Amino acid sequence: MIDTTSKTHTPKANIRVYNTLSRSKEPLETVQPSKVGMYLCGPTVYKEAHIGHMVGPVIFDSIKRYLTYNGYEVNWIVNITDVDDKLIGQSKIRDIPMSQIATEMTMDYCANLLALGVDQITHMPRATDHIDEIIAFIEELIASDYAYAVDGDVFFDVQKDTHYGKLSNRSADSQQGEGGGAAARKRAPGDFALWKGAKPGEPSWDSPWGLGRPGWHIECSAMSRRLLGKTFDIHGGGLDLIFPHHENELAQSECCHQATMARYWMHNGLLRAGEAGKIGGRGASASETDTAAPVAAAGKMSRSQGAGGLRSLIARRGGENLRFFLLRTHYRSTVVFSDEALDESAASLEKFYVFFQRYQRITGKPFYLETSDQEERRLVTRRADGDAHATAGDAGIAAELASMRDRFLAAMDDDFNTGAAISELFQMLTLLNRAADQMQLEEADRRKPEDLQAFLRGVETLRELAGVLGLFLKAPAAVAKGDADALADQFAQILIDLRNRARQTKDFGTADLVRDELKKIGVILEDRKGQTHWRKE
Repeated sequence: MIDTTSKTHTPKANIRVYNTLSRSKEPLETVQPSKVGMYLCGPTVYKEAHIGHMVGPVIFDSIKRYLTYNGYEVNWIVNITDVDDKLIGQSKIRDIPMSQIATEMTMDYCANLLALGVDQITHMPRATDHIDEIIAFIEELIASDYAYAVDGDVFFDVQKDTHYGKLSNRSADSQQGEGGGAAARKRAPGDFALWKGAKPGEPSWDSPWGLGRPGWHIECSAMSRRLLGKTFDIHGGGLDLIFPHHENELAQSECCHQATMARYWMHNGLLRAGEAGKIGGRGASASETDTAAPVAAAGKMSRSQGAGGLRSLIARRGGENLRFFLLRTHYRSTVVFSDEALDESAASLEKFYVFFQRYQRITGKPFYLETSDQEERRLVTRRADGDAHATAGDAGIAAELASMRDRFLAAMDDDFNTGAAISELFQMLTLLNRAADQMQLEEADRRKPEDLQAFLRGVETLRELAGVLGLFLKAPAAVAKGDADALADQFAQILIDLRNRARQTKDFGTADLVRDELKKIGVILEDRKGQTHWRKE
C-alpha cells in the first residue's frame, strides 16, 4: 500500500486548491513548511510555440507569484521534451539533427514566455539531459516487477498497479497502447512504453536493454524526482494531459516509490476557438466542477487561426494583453480564443493604461517603477488582511480599498481565481478615478495634500495586487499597428483637427457635435495641456 500519512504543515494562508485526484477543493498543506514544489508539463519542442502553449505557464506563473506573496519559497519546474516521435519526424522533414530543431524551438518557446511576462520558472530541464536518471528509474521498476523488458523495449505492466486509473477514473482495460510491432510484445494492450528500442537512423542512447530512447511518460517522473523529490506538492498541466500522460506518470512514480507522487493535481482548461477545438492538439471537455471529464476528440485550429505564429500575434496584440486575456477566466474553465475576445481584453486593459497616464499627470512620475524599485518589489509579501494603509485622513477611500483588497485575496485563496481577482482591480480603478475627480487632483493649486496622499496609497495597493498577477510591472512594448489601425488614427486626427478649428472660431455647437458623435461609437476625446487625445471607451 502507498503511504499517504506523511507529516503535513499548516498553510500560511487560507488557500484552497481544487485537486483533480479527489475532485474537490482542499486546504494547501505542503510537504515542507513554507516551501512548495511545483511541476508543470512543458512542450514537445518540434515546432514554433502557439498561444495554447502559453495557457499553463501564464497561470502557474501567477500561482507562483501568489504563493511567494504569501511567504512560500516556490521551486517551479517546467520540463522540455526534446526527444519524441514528432521531433524525429521534423528532423527527417527538415534534414537537420533533432537536437538542432529542439534548440531552435526551445529558444522560440522561451522568448514567447518572456513576452507574456512568464519569468518565475526555477528550472527548465530537458529530457535528453536526464537519460541516466530515466534509465535508473526504469531499472527500479523492473526490479520491483512493475515493468518488463522485451526485445529492447521496456513496458510498464498496468495490471500490477491496483490503483491504476484513480486520477482519470478509467480502468487499466481502457488504456490504449501503441499498435504496430510493439503491441505483439506486450503482456496486455494497455501496457505503455518506458523505453523504446532504437530504429535505424533515429537518435538513441545506450542502456541495459540496448540502444534506444525513453518513452514520453517516464521523462517527467524521472525529472520531477530529480528536482523535487519522490513526493512534491503540485503537479500541473492541461486538461488533455490527465489521460494517459498524468495517469501513467502517477502510476509509475507511485509504484516505484510506494509513496504519493503529488499532493495536488491541478489541471487548467483548454484554449478553444469557437467550435474549432483545442488549439494545437488533443481536445477535452470539462466544466469548472469536473476537471477530470473524459478527453474527447476535437479538430485542431489551423496555424493561421492562432495555433501558430505566436511571435506575430504578440507583435500585433501585445504580450501583456495576451496574459491579461488568459487570466480573466478561471484557470479550470475553457478559454475561447477569437479576435473579438482579444479586442475586448485590449479595450479593458486600455482603461488601466489611461489611468496610468493620469497618474503621471497628477504626480509628474511614471506609474512604472525603475529597475531597482522592481527588485525591491519582488520582496513584497502579503500584508495583514484588512490593512490597506488606512489613516485618519483617508478613512473613506481606504475603507473601500481594504474591502476590495480583501475580496481580491479571498478570490486568490479560493483556488487561484484570477478572473474574480481582476474584477476587483477594475473596482479599484473605478474608485481611484472617482477619487481623482472629486479631489480635483489634476488641479495642483486646488488639491489638498492629504487627498493626494490617500490617492497615492490607493495606487500603491492597486500596483501591489496587480503585480501579484504579473501585470503592470513594466511599460508595455509598442504594438505593431495594421493598416486598419493606422487608418483609424488618421481619421481620428482629421476629426480632432476639425473640432479644434471649430473651437478656435467659437463654433462650439460643431465642436460639441464632433465630440458627442465620436462618443456614440466608443471614441473618447480628452483635452490636456493644449492637446487633444483620443482613446476607445
